[in-house]
Amino acid sequence: MKVVLFCGGYGMRMRNGSADDVPKPMAMVGPRPLIWHVMRYYAHFGHTEFILCLGYGAHHIKDFFLNYEETTSNDFVLRGGRTELLSTDIASWTITFVQTGIESPIGERLRRVRPYLDGDEMFLANYADVLTDAPLPEMIDRFSRRDAGASMMVVPPQSSFHCVELGEDGLVGGITPVSELPLWENGGYFVLRQEVFDHIPEGGDLVADGCAQLAKRGRLVAHQHRGFWKPTDTVKERAALDEAYTRGERPWAVWERDDAGRPVAVGTA
Repeated sequence: MKVVLFCGGYGMRMRNGSADDVPKPMAMVGPRPLIWHVMRYYAHFGHTEFILCLGYGAHHIKDFFLNYEETTSNDFVLRGGRTELLSTDIASWTITFVQTGIESPIGERLRRVRPYLDGDEMFLANYADVLTDAPLPEMIDRFSRRDAGASMMVVPPQSSFHCVELGEDGLVGGITPVSELPLWENGGYFVLRQEVFDHIPEGGDLVADGCAQLAKRGRLVAHQHRGFWKPTDTVKERAALDEAYTRGERPWAVWERDDAGRPVAVGTA
């Protein structure tokens, strides 16, 4: 299935006071940027046709792939000055780069790449800066058996704040961590049918417009995931992922495990 990735946002909370124009999906986690980790996740499950919805800082993403160095994350032999790769990352990938506007909402970005879906009834879509270990084949299989227009992964609230229950005269009746409330957040990792385009107006949003309208019609389903899921909206969150990678704690790297969940050699396909 084709994979549409939204990677055109400004990512202002990731700038850390810098004046550069590097988009958030190009923030580094280990030796590779966030977008690579997301794409590697999909490729592990056999989905290697990518459509990148570009916007702000698009040239950074283009340059990364146009000048891709396989030796950065793969084993190789240097013989007589020639490099012989023992494994590859992106040799089997097809990547379509589409400029979808600097200010475009995500729904509009999706609308603008619709011609590149080649009329496929089902396709995948996601943000290019959120990592997970969710069982993608299971999500796709469940959705394919449902009469619905879209599926979205939902996760427990990530906030560390507490909700305060107030009674009369300002008396506190209880304090509950947000993470323990019976609430779910949008976690991305969408599985979509062409039907979603019927509900995204020009300049519209995928979630607030497309998914909201499908929900009103009973055409939206959710995949509840309580496993690993991490957004990278801030410098702190990106740094935490980078540190975890360095420690070898990277549950999102499903390509580093075999079917039984056992670690395999890093760099193998």
